[in-house]
Amino acid sequence: MGYAAGMSGEIDWMSTGEAATRLGITVRTLYRLIDEGAIPAYKIGRVIRLQQAEVATFIDAARVQPGTLEHLYPEPKKDTSHTEPSRT
Repeated sequence: MGYAAGMSGEIDWMSTGEAATRLGITVRTLYRLIDEGAIPAYKIGRVIRLQQAEVATFIDAARVQPGTLEHLYPEPKKDTSHTEPSRT
């Protein structure tokens, strides 16, 4: 399968297993993302399929912007318990 819609306008479909592998997540997590509306999916017959272009769009939208993760690494605590005595 190609990465995006071909020149003829055909849609390139991915199985849930292929999409989960592309995203680096489990199929169960993919189903949760689909159920939450975070990534579109389509039920075709008895199987769920995703459009490759929409998976790529989801990946692009999930990109972490620099400077947005400061809350994940707190400032190191300054050790004030071992202060040097003043030399006066």
